[in-house]
Amino acid sequence: MVKLSVIVPFYNVQQYAPDTLKSLRANARDDFEFILVDDCSRDETPDILARAERELPGAVHVRHEQNGGLATARNTGIDAARGEYLTFLDGDDWLAPGYYEQLLASIEGLGCDFVRTDHVQCTARARTIHRVPYGRRGVVLDPREAILPADRSTSVDYAYAWAGIYHRRLADRGLLHFTDGLRTAEDRPWIWKLHREAESFATVGLLGVFYRRGVASSLTQIGDVRQLDFIRAFDQVISETAQDRDADKLLPKAVRTYCAIISHHLGSIERFEPPVARKLKSMSAVALRRMPQDVLDDALDSMDIQRATRLRRLRRRPAAAGVSA
Repeated sequence: MVKLSVIVPFYNVQQYAPDTLKSLRANARDDFEFILVDDCSRDETPDILARAERELPGAVHVRHEQNGGLATARNTGIDAARGEYLTFLDGDDWLAPGYYEQLLASIEGLGCDFVRTDHVQCTARARTIHRVPYGRRGVVLDPREAILPADRSTSVDYAYAWAGIYHRRLADRGLLHFTDGLRTAEDRPWIWKLHREAESFATVGLLGVFYRRGVASSLTQIGDVRQLDFIRAFDQVISETAQDRDADKLLPKAVRTYCAIISHHLGSIERFEPPVARKLKSMSAVALRRMPQDVLDDALDSMDIQRATRLRRLRRRPAAAGVSA
């Protein structure tokens, strides 16, 4: 029986894939499988993964004939996974030796639906520890308790899928799949659904994932139209949260986070191509008008003057014909 399935999407990461695969080898175990999903790479990544399938114990190589994006690639891995537990890694990140054995031991010891972990963020030679923004460690809790408060960073803002481990029953309930086709912010609807609908979770102070920032091919570094998928992602968060039994309590958090992300993108709008920048403004204005307006009013009143003024000005912007998410 496969104990742990590790789902690793790759797309044009020939420079980093060897380090990722080396770190997987240092985590291999007879009852672990590594599902390597090539999302139709155009560089040497497919050849690297073909070799890995022969040389890495437990490796399963799956190739997409068309590029579908990170969400779709992860779904392919989830559908192929056979493990009692699942976790994720991105194709340009890496692991500490023996990390997965410790991660598996943590969730088996706690007996909960999922466990969230800290990680190390790597930018060039700098290393920074980033912690799950939830203070109680090693205690099994209701995931809904970690969504609020609205005005502080909480567990739903720490959306990294690879910073944790998940029991198969979540996949069986449809809680681990991502929204197909989302090119960015794919983990936002995912983490919100997990916290609203799973029954138990815990956080642990376990470090072992090294998250590489500043990769030139990463969508966070590219100002093209794919970045605007954050609007579709957060529209989904708002829509699904509005149907929740505690919508009146949870929507202020969802709306305030959406506003903060819109403001963040507007604050760095110069990195977008000019047509994309114009579309960002138009789509964001429409998105603001789609939100529950009373909740939006309260969210803007709670934000600092600079962000609130920027968003109020955008909210008054005339709608452009044909603009939608």
